[in-house]
Amino acid sequence: MKLPDFTWWRNRYIRFLITALLVIMTACQMQVENTKNLQSVAANFTPVTIETCGITITYKQPPKRVITLNQPATEIMLALGLEAQMIGTAYLDDRILPEYQKTYSQIPVIADKYPSKEVLLGAEPDFVYGSFPGAFGKDAIGGRKELLSLNINSYLAAGAIEVCPQKRALVENIYSEIQDIGKIFGVSDRAVKLIAALKQKLQDTQTKLGKVNPPKPVFWYASESPPYTVTVDSLPNQMLEFAGGRNIFQEKAQGTYISVNWEDVINRNPEIIILSDASWSPAKEQRQLFLTNPAYGKISAVQKDKFIVIDYSYSTSGVRFAQGVKILAQSLYPEKFK
Repeated sequence: MKLPDFTWWRNRYIRFLITALLVIMTACQMQVENTKNLQSVAANFTPVTIETCGITITYKQPPKRVITLNQPATEIMLALGLEAQMIGTAYLDDRILPEYQKTYSQIPVIADKYPSKEVLLGAEPDFVYGSFPGAFGKDAIGGRKELLSLNINSYLAAGAIEVCPQKRALVENIYSEIQDIGKIFGVSDRAVKLIAALKQKLQDTQTKLGKVNPPKPVFWYASESPPYTVTVDSLPNQMLEFAGGRNIFQEKAQGTYISVNWEDVINRNPEIIILSDASWSPAKEQRQLFLTNPAYGKISAVQKDKFIVIDYSYSTSGVRFAQGVKILAQSLYPEKFK
């Protein structure tokens, strides 16, 4: 009978111990770095009172247990280096930005979409951060007041113009939001640097683009039955204008999207169609809709296969908008970016 190879087992056991020790050391190092980060934030914190969308909150200390309910909010937190304070995220519309993927993967996802009240409260947050009013229920203000009654602070982006219709300077809303989050967490210096970087990226794109006359007519497609497109007062429309495009629908309406009809889309004959790629509405399926319906074959953009695909998150109120403008400008006028 052959005896077991104890040397092989011993070496395997040693390798296992070394791997386990490395994992423990890495986890301990992360915990130390997170503790140092929290201590640094607390040391630089100044109490601040901030009003957002009908709710006024005084922050006497920076939040320590944060749940973000939308991807734009998640990416703003990560862009400001506040991952140590995040205990959960929810509702990913598409792919997280590559530069934040590693950090994001270490934060628990408490719900694929919006968490139930039980799940949210069970995580014991002290701060809940949403980018869209739906994050706080049908009555966004009421939902935030209920959280406040439980000693849970919250923030709703001013870009949610359905709730905050008085705030229309859309890109400025993003800068203000980043400033607010910087103040709430005691990292105003990081907020200033992030805003400066976004402004510079936007300026660089517009410098390369130069003056465009006339701008190309564009249909920004959102959904069918009936077709929806972006309103003239929306952030996506502002991005389109920065990129040298012109929305074929100039109708004003409260909110980001407006219902139109296919006859008008065909008659206005856009040269370009923008498709927003999202987990709940893949751009591939949207494109097939245009290519397989004979009625849409009359549209110039369809005849020439002129579609721009952009991740949905680039058109939301977050850190992506400047890069989103660049993507659109490069797609509309590639000759200017060679």
